[in-house]
Amino acid sequence: MSVGIDDMAIYVPKLYIDSKDFAKARGIDPHKLENGIGMKQMAIVDTNQDPACMAANACLTLMQKNDLKPKDIGRMYVATESALDESKAMNSFVIGMLEQIYGEGSFEHAGGIECKFACVSGSYALYDNANWIRAEENNGHAAIVIVSDIAKYDLGSAGEYTQGAGAIAMLVKENPRLVVFDPKVTSTIIKNEYDFYRPFGRETPLVNGNYSNYLYLIQVKKAFDSYKEKVLKTGLIRINNDESITDKIDYFSVHIPYRKMGEKALAYLLRHEWRHLKRWKQIIEEVGFEEPIAKDPRGTIESILADEDFMKSDEKFRRAFIKTSFFKQVFEQKMLSSLEASAIIGNLYTASMYMGLRSLLEFEYKKNIDLTNKRIGFGSYGSGSSAMVFSGVIQEEYKEIVKDMDLGSEIGNRTKLDMTEYKRLHSNELKINESFSDHKKEFVLVKIGGNTADKAGKRDYLFCN
Repeated sequence: MSVGIDDMAIYVPKLYIDSKDFAKARGIDPHKLENGIGMKQMAIVDTNQDPACMAANACLTLMQKNDLKPKDIGRMYVATESALDESKAMNSFVIGMLEQIYGEGSFEHAGGIECKFACVSGSYALYDNANWIRAEENNGHAAIVIVSDIAKYDLGSAGEYTQGAGAIAMLVKENPRLVVFDPKVTSTIIKNEYDFYRPFGRETPLVNGNYSNYLYLIQVKKAFDSYKEKVLKTGLIRINNDESITDKIDYFSVHIPYRKMGEKALAYLLRHEWRHLKRWKQIIEEVGFEEPIAKDPRGTIESILADEDFMKSDEKFRRAFIKTSFFKQVFEQKMLSSLEASAIIGNLYTASMYMGLRSLLEFEYKKNIDLTNKRIGFGSYGSGSSAMVFSGVIQEEYKEIVKDMDLGSEIGNRTKLDMTEYKRLHSNELKINESFSDHKKEFVLVKIGGNTADKAGKRDYLFCN
């Protein structure tokens, strides 16, 4: 049975910060933001928006463009690390909003949960629902998986320029038009880590930046090793001498906390996959010096990060490696299009890799490249930490969907915030009804709490005509 993503819809807030304004306010070289990490604009939520209403807006768009009725949907999952309640799941908020449109009780049959494992949880949600359909437990129904998040960091922190917000809703069903997931090869890695976390009561995370970035690379590589073992064992992919599995994957879509991190992830993977192949000798000739080796043979993340000389040498090698003709060819052909959306939206946590997929499909199509039967390799990472690697094949019918994709028009007209407005929003100084945008044809948050103790955290939403 072929199962995968049939269609997808996005929602991005209508406010943003420009990288030049941000750089000036923080005393940062604008080129560091735009060229160094790949940030041009960051999407910011309005006073009357939260992850639940963004999720509902993306889901409503998905249902309307596919003429779906509630009876067509058997499951609805929301993956997020921006939870609104310690008990009430976000998908229940979403269903409540959708029933303003489709009628009370119209989704009561559609089971589902809120999934949490930092940025990887959307991939777990897709995996679970794909298997629900493969097991024929769906009784002919499709599933909707929504990834929705607000990436918010402390003012003046190192992570402040990697913020963003948005949601993506994905229709998961049999015989999908976009991507069919490869069966029996999905691979996961999990470990107890404190690279990035947000304790109860905190609005912003605690981050060990360098540690988290390096852990991302290591965990995805470990999951890829398991994936590689499975695809070779099942015969899904066959390689000849002096070939790598990466040679047989046509595109890569990975977790993108910021645009440049996607490039770093690909470079790390290719270095590990290529260093024992014949091409490595030519690569070293282009680089001009040998790849450095860590002093500590244990090779733990702690020992590697503690070896300052190695870290400096390794970074120098990475910078040289990404300039080689070998890397450039793979990067430009297999990843570059997936990073375009990130530059103008920012970090989306659970939604970042799937916005990358959405970006890849649109911008490769606009190059007049035929994507039929092309295989996409996914590298998903969530701090805490877990990685998932899987793959899927683009279907012949993909053009029915992709021909209408246009990121600019789907985001819509946006309002640029100045830094004073941004700071007031960030610091929660404004009331819900003091929004910057005039919201039309979408759900917004209208009230939090009530007059009695048992209504303290109640959230009310309204669809604005």
